[in-house]
Amino acid sequence: MRRRDFFQTTGATGLFILFRNYLEAAPQLVPTRPTSYPMDFNAYLRIGGDGRVSCLVGKVEMGQGNMTSLAMLAAEELDVPLDVVDMLMGDTDLCPWDGGTGGSLSIWQFGPVLCGAAAEARAVLLQMAGDHLHVPLDRLEVKAGVVSVKGAPARQVTYGQLVQGKRIERHLADVKPKPVSAHTLVGTSAPRKDGREKVLGAARYTADQRMPGTLHACIVRPPAHGATLKSVDTSAAERVPGVRVLRDGNMVAVLHASPDLARKALGLVKVTFEGTPPALDDITIRRHLASKSASGKVSVQEGDLKAAEARAIAPVDAEYFNAYVAHAALEPHAALAQWKDGRMTVWAGVQSPFRVKTQVAEALKLPAQQVRIITPHIGGAFGGKATGPQAVEAARLALKAGAPVQVVWDRREEFFLDTFRPAAVVKIRSGLDPAGHIAYWDHAVAGTSDREAQIGYELPAKRFSSTGDGGDLGTSAGGLHPFPTGAWRAPGANTNVFARESHMDLLAAKAHVDPLAFRLRHLTDKRVICVLEAAAERFGWVAGATPSGRGVGVACGSWRGTLVAAMAEVAVDRQTGQVRVKRVVLAQDMGVVINPDGARQQMEGAITMGIGYALSEGIRFKDGRILDENFDTYQIPRFSWIPVMDTVLISNPDLQAQGGGEPPIVCMGAVLANAIHDAVGVRVFELPMTPERILEAIKKG
Repeated sequence: MRRRDFFQTTGATGLFILFRNYLEAAPQLVPTRPTSYPMDFNAYLRIGGDGRVSCLVGKVEMGQGNMTSLAMLAAEELDVPLDVVDMLMGDTDLCPWDGGTGGSLSIWQFGPVLCGAAAEARAVLLQMAGDHLHVPLDRLEVKAGVVSVKGAPARQVTYGQLVQGKRIERHLADVKPKPVSAHTLVGTSAPRKDGREKVLGAARYTADQRMPGTLHACIVRPPAHGATLKSVDTSAAERVPGVRVLRDGNMVAVLHASPDLARKALGLVKVTFEGTPPALDDITIRRHLASKSASGKVSVQEGDLKAAEARAIAPVDAEYFNAYVAHAALEPHAALAQWKDGRMTVWAGVQSPFRVKTQVAEALKLPAQQVRIITPHIGGAFGGKATGPQAVEAARLALKAGAPVQVVWDRREEFFLDTFRPAAVVKIRSGLDPAGHIAYWDHAVAGTSDREAQIGYELPAKRFSSTGDGGDLGTSAGGLHPFPTGAWRAPGANTNVFARESHMDLLAAKAHVDPLAFRLRHLTDKRVICVLEAAAERFGWVAGATPSGRGVGVACGSWRGTLVAAMAEVAVDRQTGQVRVKRVVLAQDMGVVINPDGARQQMEGAITMGIGYALSEGIRFKDGRILDENFDTYQIPRFSWIPVMDTVLISNPDLQAQGGGEPPIVCMGAVLANAIHDAVGVRVFELPMTPERILEAIKKG
């Protein structure tokens, strides 16, 4: 359906307003590609004759709650109830262009765009109401979408009545969104707009989509990375009643109206592959990456490292490593494609529908206007659905089959085709001066970027380097990795914060200083100090040098302007190496908090997911094969692992709303490593910190 058709089918009445540069309303937050955001008001908002507001957004909802928080921003600026705002998200025919949902950018980047548009609309509506009621603007007030005359509430007109089905082409310059002090909805906890249908099982995900004549496709996959198709015999599969076998270039697929029979027929295909698999495995990858650490590009260098090193009296050097980590989303990759009337429509759970639209158009050699991507609910993504390979596969097969085709990856495909969080090595060279302060810091990363490696510690001499983005945003990074890697919740930050905050504890122990006090000694940034002190107050931190045997740890981190501090308490079984996380306190400064309840949900989810990458999650591989193919061997956190979680939201109304989906996770590796060290007196330098690695560290003493 085209945009024009959408408005025709959703009612005859509507408000369309042109507005000026709304980005001026929030000069602190300028989108990466501001000219790509439409300037036409109706790209974002439609106010119907019944007073309901349709909010059209190119972002997608993948469980993080932006369907609710963006609706809150629009409702706040328009002065309408939240329950009259209907969200339409991630449809490339109906929604304005967007660069994708990720990087905690929904609020940080797009929030000001939507606020500016809604503020402009409200101002125009007030002008219209003044004309209608024959009173000046200063005599008007608006509440719940009703404009009335001050002191004479019976004289009123609703937004819907003002619209009356007419197109209003009016714009206003320099309309500012409300100040924080005027907010009545933003800053309060609101129920999720998608909550009820998800709780009741009524939410429809991509794999739930059906249409008459749909064929379910199962695709022949290589057994290992580096293997290419040599020969294929599909004769046995073709004898299964109702089966169709399609080949499109190097893709061979078995299709059937029943997904079970399609999968059964796939097992009858005889295939041979050729090629040389990567030589690296999950054991040798650390040595491989460590050998590359010296070749990184320097991003920051300040002070004289050699002179500072010469003055230092206590050098502290260490190497940190993290394994590849799967996205392990509950919902697998899925797509349903239909070729009809010269257009390809694809329903797909993807984070970047407009990017996927381009990918599908290029794959099919079609003009972009002949491709539409519709994004239903997404059951988790975490960066793993930034691209849409399943959408391209379904579209290619649908075009060739002349029928709707659905592709749903099974769990083995999810692991084999995943773009993992990159394995990485961080080497840190540092030392203390005679006063117990850090004299120098040399931070070299191989395998990922040096994103968020710094947080404002006062370091008189420092250097930070990395081997490029290392694949944490989906690039090959010069062949560093034996298979594709990509963005994974706060790309690069988990690696660097684990190394930096573990190393801060090493230095604190060397100086015989409490780890919290040691951090505060090196900080002047008031926001970082604030989150650390807030976490300490809620946790009940008792100062003391480590290891104390109590099993407590501290770490702080950042992601795109949001600051976090975590404290944790653990118990470690010296006989088995098992770790039980008893309690986690997480303090977060994300500027203006739009939906406190939603923010806490994100923080609690990040703590849970962070326990996984810290203690159990790591991909095993050999000869190009991914040895973990399901959750029987790839262990994500269980319900029994979940600790008492206490979240603290810092009030900071002077800072524009920042992102909250990724920042809370970045500290989890470090805070648990520091707590484990405090409990048993040994440090584990490798993630995940499995029982075997903890026992090995205990034995080595």
